[in-house]
Amino acid sequence: MRRWWTGRLDRTRFWIERLTLQKRLVIAYILVLLVPSVLISVYIFRGLTGNTINELKKSTEYSLEIEQIHIKNNIETMKRAAQITFTHSEVRDYLLQPAELSAAELRDIDTQTVKDILRLQYNNPDIKLIRVFMSSPYTFEISPVFFRESRVIDAPWHESIMNAGQGRDVWAFTRQTKDLLRSWSSDIEDTNPRISLYQDIPYVEGVHSGIVQIDMELTSFFPNTFSSLQEDQSQMLVIDKDGHLYRNPSNRFWAESGFEEASILKQFRDSVADSSTPGSFSFKMNGHSFLGVYSPIRELDARMLKIVSLDHVYEDINRTRNFILLANVILLVILTLLTNLLNSVILKKLHQLTASMKRVRQGDFRFDLNIRGGGGEVSELAYHFSKMLRKINELIADAVNKKASAKEAELAALRSQIDSHFMYNTLENIKMMAEIDGQMTVSDALTALGGMMRYNMRWMNEHVRLKDELAHIANYVSIANIRFEDRIRLETDVSDEMLDQEILKMTLQPIVENAVKHGLRNKELRIAIRAELDESAMLITVKDDGAGMSEAQLRDLNSRIERGEIRAYPAESGQSAQIGGIGLANVHGRIGLHYGKSYGIHVDSVQGEYTCVTIRIPHIILSGRLIS
Repeated sequence: MRRWWTGRLDRTRFWIERLTLQKRLVIAYILVLLVPSVLISVYIFRGLTGNTINELKKSTEYSLEIEQIHIKNNIETMKRAAQITFTHSEVRDYLLQPAELSAAELRDIDTQTVKDILRLQYNNPDIKLIRVFMSSPYTFEISPVFFRESRVIDAPWHESIMNAGQGRDVWAFTRQTKDLLRSWSSDIEDTNPRISLYQDIPYVEGVHSGIVQIDMELTSFFPNTFSSLQEDQSQMLVIDKDGHLYRNPSNRFWAESGFEEASILKQFRDSVADSSTPGSFSFKMNGHSFLGVYSPIRELDARMLKIVSLDHVYEDINRTRNFILLANVILLVILTLLTNLLNSVILKKLHQLTASMKRVRQGDFRFDLNIRGGGGEVSELAYHFSKMLRKINELIADAVNKKASAKEAELAALRSQIDSHFMYNTLENIKMMAEIDGQMTVSDALTALGGMMRYNMRWMNEHVRLKDELAHIANYVSIANIRFEDRIRLETDVSDEMLDQEILKMTLQPIVENAVKHGLRNKELRIAIRAELDESAMLITVKDDGAGMSEAQLRDLNSRIERGEIRAYPAESGQSAQIGGIGLANVHGRIGLHYGKSYGIHVDSVQGEYTCVTIRIPHIILSGRLIS
């Protein structure tokens, strides 16, 4: 993947470099304006989105607070109705009646006490019903207020009342209310969801006298939640302590959003870690974005939840963003056209200079470059280009003269080559005469000398094969053995595939000559030449078992080879001063010039044991191709 991106970047850079300067300036201008504009727009609209959502969240929290006020008022209304009911003197006397009442007394309760309670209910139109459940066996049921507690003993809220204690409130949500005068499983009396307040009547401490029930429909208890005037982009919900959800079924937002009660409850449980404090969360469902703001109703152990669609928020922001981006693009296009026009005027002189350079590339040097204007980089460049044209014309004239001189030198070299051929032919005649007289040693020496002359005469190129250089070294050692009575022994260890290695001509002879001059003493001298590969480089070592040199002499020699210096180094142990490193420095310098500074020679030596010269050159076959 990284290689793909690198290649893509290189192609893009190459494409940009091929563009004209004017186009590159226009592109740079567009990028300078476009990139900051886009970044600033993204930053601004991201902040605008956050601010808009925060404002929407605040307005939603405010609507929940308004609903909380209604809830608190309704709670107080229901509590007050319950207190008035069980503090009524006749209700108290009836519930604590120690014996059964007569028919006249029951009629008085029916005509007075029940009517007082019903009047209380009618005076509070939001209250749906008021009931009193009696535990005393001496009381009689008087509909629709007084009922036996045994009718509701199996109700889910009854156990909570008994465990809560006297004076405690128990709240319960119900989706439907049944007629207590019929069987518990009979027809439904009322399907409107309600909220009920149950209180244990605290007449005698520790003695259970009865239960008072106050009901209010959820449409009255949560007026905004069940209002038909809710916004089309939101829905207010109520979740009781048992996880049941209550909402206004006539609100179109629920159906249009494709919500399901189970999915909304699951989203609420998954998104809210602590529902005992107000908060909010965002979620996506059915491809749409929503904001949920919740608030606890602590008295009821319930939660209020308002779900608001964020689609219209994003649509408005995106519409504004697209409008501003379009305005920026139009402005950018206008500025780009103006910039292109200005650049064409500013770069007019540069275009003239480019046209003049094309004429020079085509071989036309005889013209004057007329660009007016004393200042500016382009005018200065044109001035120096004119100077360069005049200098080129002068150099062409000099080159013509030098070419003529080179022709004359070539003729002289040809004559010299003819003389060299005469010398070589003369050596061949002397060699034949020595063979006729049986002087084979002289014949072999003349053969080697002739080979060396032929090798030197064929200096048509700086590079030769390694096998040619080794043959030349063999001829050199053969001639040197005549002088030193065959005390020099040459060994080569070069594989066949390395014999075509390209090497600078006359690279090995100075090294071998230096070994013979400084290494040969009263014993035989063995010179070993080896070649090996080191990654993409060829290492050629010339090692002799001669006199060697001290560490100080070795450091000095390598230092002078690196610097290209040629001088004498002092002798040791009473010997005369010796000249060393002249040929080595030349070889090192030639290799560096042809192949680079990472190639050259290095000398290792131990005094009295050996001297080894390592040549490092690129591994190149004779055709000139690098071996990798």
